[in-house]
Amino acid sequence: MSITLNHLNKEFGSSRVVDDLSLQINDGEFVVLLGPSGCGKTTTLRIIAGLEPATSGDILIDAECVNGLPPQRRDIAMVFQSYALYPHMTVSANIAYPLRVRKMDRDQINEQVHTTAAMLELTGLLNRRPRELSGGERQRVALARAIVRHPRAFLMDEPLSNLDAKLRLQMRAELKHLQQQLGTTTVYVTHDQAEAMTLGHRVAVMNQGKLQQFDTPLAIYNEPANRFVAGFVGSPTMNFLEGKIDVAGHRFVTPQIGLPVNASQLEMFEQRGLKHVTLGIRPEHISVTLDERAGRQQASVYVTELMGSETFVILQIDKTRLIARAPGDFRAESGDRAWLTFDMNKAHWFDPKSGVRLAIV
Repeated sequence: MSITLNHLNKEFGSSRVVDDLSLQINDGEFVVLLGPSGCGKTTTLRIIAGLEPATSGDILIDAECVNGLPPQRRDIAMVFQSYALYPHMTVSANIAYPLRVRKMDRDQINEQVHTTAAMLELTGLLNRRPRELSGGERQRVALARAIVRHPRAFLMDEPLSNLDAKLRLQMRAELKHLQQQLGTTTVYVTHDQAEAMTLGHRVAVMNQGKLQQFDTPLAIYNEPANRFVAGFVGSPTMNFLEGKIDVAGHRFVTPQIGLPVNASQLEMFEQRGLKHVTLGIRPEHISVTLDERAGRQQASVYVTELMGSETFVILQIDKTRLIARAPGDFRAESGDRAWLTFDMNKAHWFDPKSGVRLAIV
């Protein structure tokens, strides 16, 4: 099932929470709506489901406008953050509920419940009640209840946010495998960029109700449309430096830092008439060493964060702070001198006024 949003708007009083949103979600695609709290992603999901009316714009399902269609006629299953299980019912009864509402034959219901339970490894839990289950088990029951009726699409609203880190990782893998197995169109809402990067075929990044970028996870990471996307996607976040272009010296300079600019970058700045720009560079593109012979830019270590396989090094250059990725065996104390090398071929450049990324043609 394909889902199309055409110039969708949603207003609550004088506040516009979804602003001229257009998306084309293909049949069988896993699309993630990503953004900070309050950006309009859950409201968008509820509009698709029919739980909220759009102020203006169209929602098309398989090219048919469904603006006035009630939720039960859209054949879409929604999975909520809170699980929304019936506490007095067993797992089996919770899963069976959507089929009982449709007045299906009892034998058919039992067959579909057991088939779905086996798919999600719930067979041994069918006689338990929700209070007897762990968070991960409850989430699987909520998924089973959505899957059992074979909807044309799944809408998922931050379904993993109540789980601990280990369970979230496990459930992410299960969700991805399940979607590949079923091939059902899925729209998934999250504020967690790690979930978005690992789950989605494509990711729609939203901010303040507006779509910032809609592309594959790798394209968003490597070619962010603007400074907001660049800073929101990636952990640790991208480093940003405000400075100007020294054309004669072929350098980008701030009061504390001077970095080389290659010919293609310099040509772009000259064509656009830009003297002041914002440099963005990801932590993995800054090399840090304690050997002054191996680096170019001096800094001091502010703090290190050992992550096991890698170390995040937060560095101070006068009042400027940067973060770099180093190998897991990197060791330094606060205040140690360090030397940095920037991979300027991986640098991103942004217009300091609009925040738009400047692409080199």
